[in-house]
Amino acid sequence: MSLLIQEVLEQNAPLELLLLADPSEEKLRSYLSGSRCFVASSNGAVVGACVVQPLGAGAYELMSIAVQATHQKAGHGTALLRWVVDFFRNAGARRMEVGTGAFGYQLAFYQRHGFRVTSIEHDFFVKHYPEPIFENGIQHFDMLRLTLRYPGDVA
Repeated sequence: MSLLIQEVLEQNAPLELLLLADPSEEKLRSYLSGSRCFVASSNGAVVGACVVQPLGAGAYELMSIAVQATHQKAGHGTALLRWVVDFFRNAGARRMEVGTGAFGYQLAFYQRHGFRVTSIEHDFFVKHYPEPIFENGIQHFDMLRLTLRYPGDVA
């Protein structure tokens, strides 16, 4: 598997792909403008994308990460996440955060890569999305906040 990962301008962000991770186009557009977008390509085709927003004080939030359905379970998401984690580590970041549902494959994905649960935002998906979000027939209510601390972060 050979992936080319590079940053793209906001206007070149693959919205349809990013909507796989965040079903609200309004929310996606609201945080895309203040963020950095990275795409992963294989054989010239975009197979994955993610959006990272600065939080200040060396902290960043992974707002969205998605892989085309036809390319899932092939290691592309893992490669993209590792690349982005390394990119921000090399840029001097102290930590990376992410918010995800309280269950599902995404939670295990982040935990496998060193992210640890640091807080819970109760009823986040009910308060911030106009339509209920279901996964495997179960509605998402709470969002777990996870953090990956880089070496040297004592906070």
